[in-house]
Order: sequence, then C-alpha cells, then structure tokens
Amino acid sequence: MSDVKQMQAEGQKIILITGASSGIGEATARTLVKAGHKVVVTARRKERLDALVEELGSDKVLAIAADATDYDQLAKVVEQAVAHHGHLDVAFANAGTGVSQAGTENGDPEEWKRVVDININALLWTAHATLPHLRERKGHFILTSSVAGRANHAGSIYSASKWFAYGFGQNLAMEMAEWQGRCTTITPGMVNTAFFDEPKPDKLDPQDVADAVLYAISASPRANIREVHLVPTW
Repeated sequence: MSDVKQMQAEGQKIILITGASSGIGEATARTLVKAGHKVVVTARRKERLDALVEELGSDKVLAIAADATDYDQLAKVVEQAVAHHGHLDVAFANAGTGVSQAGTENGDPEEWKRVVDININALLWTAHATLPHLRERKGHFILTSSVAGRANHAGSIYSASKWFAYGFGQNLAMEMAEWQGRCTTITPGMVNTAFFDEPKPDKLDPQDVADAVLYAISASPRANIREVHLVPTW
C-alpha cells in the first residue's frame, strides 16, 4: 500500500447515520463519502437508501432500512454494520421530526407521541446500541438538536423535545469523556428541508449541517468539539 493510500485508510471512519433518506442525513452521507469515509445509512424508506448506494457506490455505502423508533430494529442495524465493517467509529443520531399544529392547548397529542418517539426515544436507542462499539474505538457520538433546544418557545412540544436532545448531549459528553470518547451536539437554526410545504432558501441548507458533522469528526483527537451552533446569516 502506498503512503498516500495508507494515510487515507488510517483516516477513514465508519459512520452510522440515522434519518439518512433525506435532508440533513442524506447530505451528510454524500459529504462524508466525498471526504473519504464509509457510511452506514438507515431510515424507513428503503428506496431512498438504495438510491444513495447506487449514487455513491456499494463499497462506500451500506444501506439498512429500519425504523429508528424500534429499538430491536435499530440494534440489528448496528449489529449488521459492525459485522460488515468490523467496527464503528462514529454514530450520527440525526433522525427527527416536527409538528404541524403548534402549541400545547391547540396541539395534537398523536403528533406528540411521534415527536417523542423520534426526537427522544430514537436518540436514546441509537446511543444505547452504539456506545459499546464506540467505546472500543474511543469513538464519536453526534446528535442533531436545534436552536429551539436552546431557547424558550411558547407551548412548543417540538422545542421541548430538542431541549431534551440538547441536555442529553451535554450529559452524554461527560459520560463518554470517561473513556476518551467524544460527543458533539449540533444545534442548527431553521433548515430548508422537505418538512416545510414551501422552500425556504433564506434559511440554512442541509449541506451546512453536513459540513458541521465533517468538521466535528475531522478535529484532532485531542480536541472535543462539544457543540456546533449555526444559524442563517440573513
């Protein structure tokens, strides 16, 4: 192996991404592969994951369809990822959702269940299933919170779920520090994704968050990027 190829192989990371079928997760998969890493992508929409494999290459992308809110399904994704690659360096808990009816009094409890399942439970499931493998590599856990998790918003259940994500990320960072693991909480402002009925080109692009993920995992092992907070310039 040439010196260049050896350096590339040594710097290459195996990265699990949840919520990878669209938006931030999809953009992150493309960005990390372009940077020389290998990704394991998971989401419910198998056809979207398969399209990523076709686009980026089966040698760079392993796609496993699963529902991140189902612990058993997610645990199997992690098992398959480790069996395929031999190890796991980074987990990016990105799966998330919002609500269509704002507030508490006028909100929809059924929507709240989905928000809790995805924004809170799926985050916990991802951490629990991946941490034993990350510990072996002194690995890195990354999660998507929100600017809404750092400020108060009247009656917002979504904001409350992102407050949980933000606090959990801070607590997990302390736990992982016991074995030199790193944890990064990303707190973006509004991102122009398919969640919105109308495009929002004046807001952040999914690529902006993908770049933040790459920045965090590319830091020297001596530097723990604990938080990346990004908001639209205009």
